[in-house]
Amino acid sequence: MELDTTNFKVEQLLKEVDVDYSLIKKSLGDALSAIEETVASIPEKKVDASLAPKFVGDLGVPVDKVEFTFKKPETYQIVGSYAIEAVAKPVTNVDVLVRMPKSCFREKDFLDHRYHAKRCLYLSVIAMHLKSCRVVRELQWSTFQNEARKPILVVHLVRWLDMGGFGSCASSLYLLIVIKIILSSFTWFYWIFYGITPFKLAGLDLGAASGFLVRIIPCTTNVFAISKLGLSRNNIRSANQDSQASPNYNSSILEDMFLERNADFVKDIFLGWKDLSQALLLLKIWVRNRSSIYTHDCLNGFLLSVILAYLTTDLGGARVKQGMKPIQIFRVTLDFLATSKLLDKVLFLHSASQHNISEELRDEARWTLNCLDKQNNAGFEEVFVVRVDFAAKFDYCIRIYLKDDDDDTKASTPCLDKELWRISEGNVYSLLVEGLSDRAKFVRVVWRNVPPEWSLEDGLKGLGDGPLIVGIAIASSEKGFRLKDIGPNPENKEEAMNLRVPSGTHYGYGYLPILTVWEFREWENHLIIKAIAEHIVSSHLAIPKERIVVVCDQLDFCLLNGSRDTISYSGDIGKAFDVLSKRLRSLEDLPLRISSVQLLDSASRRASVFPPEPHPLAHEKDVRLGSRSAIPTCVQPMEVMIQLEGSGNWPLDSIALEKTKTAFLLKIGESLQKHWRMMCIATKDEVNVLLSGYAFHLRLSHERDRSLLKTQGMGTLIHNTTPVDNDLLLQSCHSSMLNGLQGRYPMYGPVVRLAKRWVASHLFSNVLKEEAVELLVAYLFLKPFPFYAPFSRVAGFLRFLRLLSEYDWAHTPLIIDVNGDLTLQDEAEINENFSQIRRSNEANGDNELSALFLATKYDKKSEAWTKLSPSTTVLKRIVAYARSADSFVTEMILQGESGHKKWESLFRTPLKNYDAVILLHEDKLAHPERLLFSSDLNLGMRPLVHGNGSKAFAPYIPLKDLISNSQEAKKKLMVNFDPAKCLVEDIKQEFPGIFGLWYDALGGDAIGLTWENPSKRRKTEGNGASTAQGPMELLKRVGDAGKGLVKSIHLLRHPRNH
Repeated sequence: MELDTTNFKVEQLLKEVDVDYSLIKKSLGDALSAIEETVASIPEKKVDASLAPKFVGDLGVPVDKVEFTFKKPETYQIVGSYAIEAVAKPVTNVDVLVRMPKSCFREKDFLDHRYHAKRCLYLSVIAMHLKSCRVVRELQWSTFQNEARKPILVVHLVRWLDMGGFGSCASSLYLLIVIKIILSSFTWFYWIFYGITPFKLAGLDLGAASGFLVRIIPCTTNVFAISKLGLSRNNIRSANQDSQASPNYNSSILEDMFLERNADFVKDIFLGWKDLSQALLLLKIWVRNRSSIYTHDCLNGFLLSVILAYLTTDLGGARVKQGMKPIQIFRVTLDFLATSKLLDKVLFLHSASQHNISEELRDEARWTLNCLDKQNNAGFEEVFVVRVDFAAKFDYCIRIYLKDDDDDTKASTPCLDKELWRISEGNVYSLLVEGLSDRAKFVRVVWRNVPPEWSLEDGLKGLGDGPLIVGIAIASSEKGFRLKDIGPNPENKEEAMNLRVPSGTHYGYGYLPILTVWEFREWENHLIIKAIAEHIVSSHLAIPKERIVVVCDQLDFCLLNGSRDTISYSGDIGKAFDVLSKRLRSLEDLPLRISSVQLLDSASRRASVFPPEPHPLAHEKDVRLGSRSAIPTCVQPMEVMIQLEGSGNWPLDSIALEKTKTAFLLKIGESLQKHWRMMCIATKDEVNVLLSGYAFHLRLSHERDRSLLKTQGMGTLIHNTTPVDNDLLLQSCHSSMLNGLQGRYPMYGPVVRLAKRWVASHLFSNVLKEEAVELLVAYLFLKPFPFYAPFSRVAGFLRFLRLLSEYDWAHTPLIIDVNGDLTLQDEAEINENFSQIRRSNEANGDNELSALFLATKYDKKSEAWTKLSPSTTVLKRIVAYARSADSFVTEMILQGESGHKKWESLFRTPLKNYDAVILLHEDKLAHPERLLFSSDLNLGMRPLVHGNGSKAFAPYIPLKDLISNSQEAKKKLMVNFDPAKCLVEDIKQEFPGIFGLWYDALGGDAIGLTWENPSKRRKTEGNGASTAQGPMELLKRVGDAGKGLVKSIHLLRHPRNH
């Protein structure tokens, strides 16, 4: 059944990307004929360097060496994917080869870039005549496979053509005419696609062919003796390289000479073999989703077609045979990529990091095969749908701006054997690989040095303004974030001399190996890679650190409580809880002994955005205040679940049971005060104790509920306990399940903290619970394919955004199997539960239940955290925000900040998206230091409600009160009090069904209000909500409810009529 499902998905995917050639051959053929006629009609003429003076000059070719007589191309041949009917949408190209005549070249034009200069001039002649072509609207220059010395010509065609001939029009068709030369007998590349619009050709509507791009590729054959272009020969003699071979330069010419032969080889094998063509479509989809191997120095569509053709031959072991299905051929090809060493010799001749790229390609192929073999539903989405782009794949991305206005790169020769940009790639790669050693699994260096708007008139020295991009994949947490590096032995003077040691580190002496110790605290370990990369690049390449941007800590600012990350107190929290646990277990004056104690708070698993920091007044004894001028009034407690030994005397009535629990908790608090002088704060709803600077909220679990959980499972427990017990035991199961995750994946905590901060900053705290966010992030680590588990904060956060925005929530449950104990039967049960809920929703016309279906071992029906929220409508809003944030983060990683685009913008939410907005007094928030930005609507109009701040509450206790009387100051402590949360709860109770509430539970100063649907408002009219009042009256009542806290209320949109 699973195989049938996979085959069905593959068939549907092929239908989406395949082209119906019967619909386009006639109209597209007419367009190609028009281009051929124009090129063939170019008369003979003398050509010199004046057509491209800067380009020829930058190549260093004397002007008298590039003069020739232009003659029309000898052949005009359609090749590539279109010729073998293997075009994969949306990249729809038609490649056309035009053979340059041998008479255009002299015997020694293979020397010193003369061939490249003449090639460029040949294209310039074609470009000059295409300007007057009846189908051409605009011409544009680009380059082939990012190789600047091999320009390509891009022709934009007119959209509409009348019966009388070809006319011009305002809108454009973009047919890309790409002139390029292919590598050697084993390497071929093509690129470029552009969206195009329908047009008519001589009265005909191009229709489905309107999306195709035509690429004209000049080639040669038998122009130069192949022996003169051997990889060991030197053909760049004008640059004082007499003793050095020029293999890259030689192969750049060879690819033109072998292009027709290679194209014929592929065409002969593919024609008539549909399954082979469809397998090529699958491979193209797979590689296009993986941008780090779909590059100028790795794979492309034509190379994949050559590999497939090779695998059908005896030389390739005849691995691919007639009768095999496309998915089978796909697997065979991946196995070849994963295991063959042949590609190492012939594939990456131009690469600056040959070994690393081949290893990365093999790893991608192996990882994909592993997914197809082991993932549920054969991993179809992960293989063919999910984007594995540069920003999300690598743990660390670095932008290095090698080119500077005062730099001498403009004066240097852009092209030798390798181009200047490829040489820079190699230098940076070698340095980072050596410096990072076994910390990095892969290092990928790419410099896309040609901008889209490049013009041939600018020459070559105007290229390279963009940054060089480096991707680093960390090998493991232990290797990547270790604090010590052992260098060379001092007796090895050559290696020791080459070692440039960063400041702020320690070293060995005498005959001991040099030791580098990175002085970072545990929660700062993610900065080690940044420090290494900055030091290596700046010291060895003499580049200022201001031009080296390591994407690493750009989001750390949102996790700071004031100026410090309180995650640093995690160890103190654990120690304080251990003391509390021992004291609770040792209590002997209780009717029942305490059998177990569990810390439920997310701080215990380092998943709390703001773990509590020790409070000076929450100690048993007075402590020093240091340099503080004030201390917080509000203390954030951590929930602790206490379990008692068994007894048959518990009351059966639920109300009596809760009161008995409260009495037990009061007795526990009294005993703690008596034996250890611990401060106990009790209310009718809760009991809190203060210890070692922290507050612990004590909660009691009943034996009956625990027995029910063991015998009948969590699903039964949810329906058979009181809401209080249900919530407590769910938290217990959730905490127990996730506590070990931080140990397995140290980056889990930082990523989940960023995710929670983002969710809260966009006012989703009321609709997406923290536990749900923790499960979503856990899934990224447990089932990371097609990635590996993230080892950086930014990469993990980006994948979280993509999970939210790209997962098929409507049709697929998200199964989080933390401990690997879900059986196939469990997964089948979860899928059936999901299907039942979706069928029930459709039958009842209600799409509000379990829109975000998160299934775990303890909750197979997704009832714990997401049963009622978010609704389908709210989930769409969250997905839209996540999609926008995904695009923003990806752009920031690869391009950096510019203008108003700052990393901080990621956490600014647009308040104008709400119907009404409540702004709160910043100095009346429980923790003003956690506020990222002050909210401001800038509507240019007075608010509907304006209020002054209350004097009854202040978020800080002045130092003078502590000095005069610390015991009195302790009475001012407010445990588990947050004015903003209290206001939200009051609005929920006083206005049920009237407002949708949106707020930031982590310290925001704005509350968004949306008017609920009229049908929902009518349902709640009998529950005390008054909808007879107008919106202004209702909002004024809200202002009264929040008097002293509310600064202003703004009405942006009136509700819809009933």
